[in-house]
Amino acid sequence: MSGIYIHIPFCKQACHYCDFHFSTSMKKKDEMVMALTKEIRMRKSEFKDEIIETIYFGGGTPSVLTTTEIQFLIDAVYENYSFSENPEITLEANPDDLSKERIMELSNSPINRLSIGVQSFFEDDLAMMNRAHNSVEARKCLKEATKYFDNISLDLIYGIPDPSQNGEQAKQMSNEKWKQNIETALSFGVPHISSYALTVEPKTALNKLIQTGKIDKPNDDLAQEHFTILVETLEANGFIHYELSNFGKENYFSKNNSAYWLGKKYIGIGPSAHSYDGISRSWNISNNTIYLKSLEENKLPNETEILSKTDRYNEYIMTGLRTIWGVSLDRILAEFGSEYLDYLYIQAEKHIKSNVIEIVTSSDFAFGRNRIEKILRTTKKGKFLTDGIASDLFFINSK
Repeated sequence: MSGIYIHIPFCKQACHYCDFHFSTSMKKKDEMVMALTKEIRMRKSEFKDEIIETIYFGGGTPSVLTTTEIQFLIDAVYENYSFSENPEITLEANPDDLSKERIMELSNSPINRLSIGVQSFFEDDLAMMNRAHNSVEARKCLKEATKYFDNISLDLIYGIPDPSQNGEQAKQMSNEKWKQNIETALSFGVPHISSYALTVEPKTALNKLIQTGKIDKPNDDLAQEHFTILVETLEANGFIHYELSNFGKENYFSKNNSAYWLGKKYIGIGPSAHSYDGISRSWNISNNTIYLKSLEENKLPNETEILSKTDRYNEYIMTGLRTIWGVSLDRILAEFGSEYLDYLYIQAEKHIKSNVIEIVTSSDFAFGRNRIEKILRTTKKGKFLTDGIASDLFFINSK
């Protein structure tokens, strides 16, 4: 089973924290849709023996496309690839694009899952992040979307300091706002929530605002407090913390994202999109003009990297530790050999003693993985530290 990711490289405006590839000019939108369709056709030979179980429209802001344009792209995929019986088809959308009429349109299309970029229900947070929507629009669109869609995910960002206060008072206020954000999200009854820490990327407006002293730098201790509040609150409300940043009710895990973490194959369509076939990783150029010109000349504007054994091991450690499925020690031995397994045990020892990771016997029947195995996974104490732990387990002495 495999997936197709389609990158829509357009946004109405630039969020201050975002370093994804996009353009705020819509002049070439029609041309881009045709180019995406062409790339879909050109790459069908890569998946001639694969069954597609997910299509994911990401970006950028895919909801800037009309429903007709989205349907056009889905039709192109269906015409060129083989599908499972009921594929998950997700559209990332911003609240300001989801009027009642638009939601009704989408509900009558093949889209069966919405991922809505709320980020916060507070106006000052949204203004600081330069989001295109306001709190009223966020609440209104969720109220309507839940009438027409059963499978909805919403995004929230944590670790946002309260700019109206200082010191410990700011932290307390920020914690209270964060609790209210989570409770508001829960009030809509959505079955999936993705949540990420506010992160400062080098070439973003947020970084410039921090450097000039206009916005405080995000505080790691505050982010960890928010993360703890998030996990405890969502788990108490029946959500399963199945991946570091993702929480879903039973049967509502993102099939698309889970495929990434479980090492399944996927094709990325569009500027900046990445692809993975189990052996190599490729990525399209992050430039709309060059992408369009290349497709016009029947060329795929991408680069490919053949992954070494060490690359594949390190990627598996990183993705596996982020999930409830953990890192299979049996798979490490079978795929990478005793040298890697012995190294993993040595590197993991201090983290096991610190109670941030553990080795357990797992009965795993998820996603067709019907087996009993020993797995290495993070403990509740270690969840927030996952990325740092993983990097410490990376194999760096490859011959």
